[in-house]
Amino acid sequence: MRPPVVSFPPTPSLSRLPKPAATAPATTKEPLKVGFVYVAPIGDAGWVRQHEAGRKAVAAALGEQVKTSYVENVAEGPDAERVIRDLAATGHKLIFTPSFGYMEPTLKVAREFPDVKFESITGYKTAPNVAVANARYYEGRYLAGIAAGRMTQSNVAGYVAGFPIPEVLQGINAFTLGMRSVNPKAQVKVVWLNAWFDPTRERDAAMTLFNQDVDVIAFHTGSTAVMAAAQERGKLAVAYHSDMRKIAPDAQIVAVTHEWGDYYTQRARAALDGSWHSSSLWGGVKQGMIRVDGFGSKVPKAVQQEVLARQKELAAGTLQPFAAKVAVKDNLGHEVIAAGKSLSDEQILKMNWLVEGVQGTLNAR
Repeated sequence: MRPPVVSFPPTPSLSRLPKPAATAPATTKEPLKVGFVYVAPIGDAGWVRQHEAGRKAVAAALGEQVKTSYVENVAEGPDAERVIRDLAATGHKLIFTPSFGYMEPTLKVAREFPDVKFESITGYKTAPNVAVANARYYEGRYLAGIAAGRMTQSNVAGYVAGFPIPEVLQGINAFTLGMRSVNPKAQVKVVWLNAWFDPTRERDAAMTLFNQDVDVIAFHTGSTAVMAAAQERGKLAVAYHSDMRKIAPDAQIVAVTHEWGDYYTQRARAALDGSWHSSSLWGGVKQGMIRVDGFGSKVPKAVQQEVLARQKELAAGTLQPFAAKVAVKDNLGHEVIAAGKSLSDEQILKMNWLVEGVQGTLNAR
């Protein structure tokens, strides 16, 4: 079954595609049609919500120069390929595909439509008409770990994770290193889901962790289910993707938020003025793509100030989550960062280990 689309009343030839929320006034030049493909439904918070905020930022900044549209709840794989192809075939000249599993479908369609520009968000393979961009989520995770390390009473945190890919491992490891930088006794228990968006299983995983002495939890999945579970159980939680205090007003200690609006607007503007080219960006706190905010009412002012001070150091480049004053080992006892050394971007991007302090394995089955 095709995913639902957001559209105007359709014309016969375009009934399968979304249309903009309003018809722009006629202009002397046709507006740039910009398409977005979302891996889950648009909710009140989360991964897709942040990309939808980015789409709205493009529309607000560029006005009549663009017509933006989106398709939501598109599964990775064949469904994604069909949706991306349909967007390209119906005049969308710039298409954003923000999910790791969209990378190969995006590349395949891009070969068929060399005059269309594609932005593979979280992908890593480029082509003449395919750019890639991702954020250094692990920077926000490290900061959240500091907050979690200060707030935990049991010294046990939980982590609900989608898949054991480098991006997720970076986050788990940075979170653990952040916790242990202020609380050396801290441990992190990981549950793998093999899914990005499955609210029922996300909730069940959180409840399982809460039954194992976990009193603060983080997650790398797409819904707000973990936050809701923490609120229900009276536990603490780190929001991810966006501020989730509306869902968990008592549970949230901090939010790691992703900001896509500036990047999306810059790329759409480049497509309009002819300066767009294939590129690769990996931006973090310094570039304004990641930040921590949304401190909960239970977080002492001193902890908030500590986290924000470390965030300034990240922006300035004086703090690196994967730099070691003393040797860092993985949870199997192997040295992974030598004393006085730091990981290169290439090493971070290929991360395939869990740091000491993590109770879990790379086997997500």
